[in-house]
Amino acid sequence: MSHSIIICLVSVAAIAGVILRPFRLPEAIWAVAGALLLVILRTIVPRDALSGVAKGTDVYLFLLGMMVLAEVAREEKLFDWLALQAVRHAGDSPQRLFGLIYLVGIAVTVLLSNDATAVVLTPAVAAAVKAAKVTRPLPYLLICAFIANAASFVLPISNPANLVIYGSQMPALLEWLPRYILPSVLSIVVTYLLLYRTQRKALGLLARDPRAEPSPSTGLLASPSSHNASLLVSAAPSRVLSPNGRIAAMGLGVTAIVLLTASALDWQLGLPTAITGILTATLVLIKAKKNPLIILRGISWSVLPLVAGLFVIVEAINKTGVVRAISALLQQTAARSPARAAWASGIGVAFFSNLANNLPSGLIASDVVRNAHVPEIIRNAILIGVDLGPNLSVTGSLATILWLVALRREGQTVSAWNFFKLGLLIMTPALIAALAALWW
Repeated sequence: MSHSIIICLVSVAAIAGVILRPFRLPEAIWAVAGALLLVILRTIVPRDALSGVAKGTDVYLFLLGMMVLAEVAREEKLFDWLALQAVRHAGDSPQRLFGLIYLVGIAVTVLLSNDATAVVLTPAVAAAVKAAKVTRPLPYLLICAFIANAASFVLPISNPANLVIYGSQMPALLEWLPRYILPSVLSIVVTYLLLYRTQRKALGLLARDPRAEPSPSTGLLASPSSHNASLLVSAAPSRVLSPNGRIAAMGLGVTAIVLLTASALDWQLGLPTAITGILTATLVLIKAKKNPLIILRGISWSVLPLVAGLFVIVEAINKTGVVRAISALLQQTAARSPARAAWASGIGVAFFSNLANNLPSGLIASDVVRNAHVPEIIRNAILIGVDLGPNLSVTGSLATILWLVALRREGQTVSAWNFFKLGLLIMTPALIAALAALWW
């Protein structure tokens, strides 16, 4: 059996393991096992494997900084406070609460990355709507999944996949914003409108019979009458943000400023993120006189070997000639029609990300674009596809997988099929609108 076939088989098995988690083993185990097996079978030499791991240095530092910041904010109840403020300001309006939580989700995704929205905001929203005695919490929890991807290309820091696609060629902030601000706005707005439309009955905004069955369109729209679904906000506690919570909030603000400055100066984002995250955590721990192990134990360290394993797998895939073949095809298509190549690339990688997860899809797409030397608008379309495409399925991105895990901890379940039906209704129009905005 040739090395190329072995690489393809091992890579497919490893990525399938990451997505499906057989035997309920963590995602990282499958990625690392696949990478090690490729080395053991001598389909990739150790030197090249280490080179693949090293390519992810900036991503590891970025993830580390963001995970530290998110854990500090979670420990100091910052996200709980934000969610409760949304409940308090919603009054007795489910519609207003839906919109306010969506706005909080945008802010967290843009400034903390989509993984933070999935991991930290989801349980905070669950706690807030429970305190408000919301009878149907799922529509509010769905916000955390969809906005995590829909708002993930507002800034370079909003999604680790952005760092993967651009690597050391990350555009400065003043170049990034003109490219992606309008597609981001359309992505966020279209996602909101369609998500709200599919969930409005469950929010109690339309009178329905209490015995109504789930809607055939998504399976998620069953609802009681508007009286039964109204919010009892008076039951929600009025919580004041602690001094340490305010420090965590200031740390997030400083981090955002530092990263925006670094992006404007065309610096890599990993090291500034790690430094500001660690400094914020240190300041909060010293003031609160807490053991650092509280923060360290809460961080999902398995994310780092997961990403490293995927980098090695993609490094091996590069040796099969698949990337060169796709690059040649993309180059030929772009020579005939850049617009057609951009549309095909954006839509293609969006749907492929749901089969192979968007992180390895982004890694492969980055190498394809680098080899093809195509117009920049094609890379822009690919980034939108990699970031927004995962809203189609529960396995499309690491953020959505983490959201599903958080959801189960809250006693809520969404089947893969029901999420797919909902995602097809929401992601497809949002993707088309975002891609079309590249030409405006």
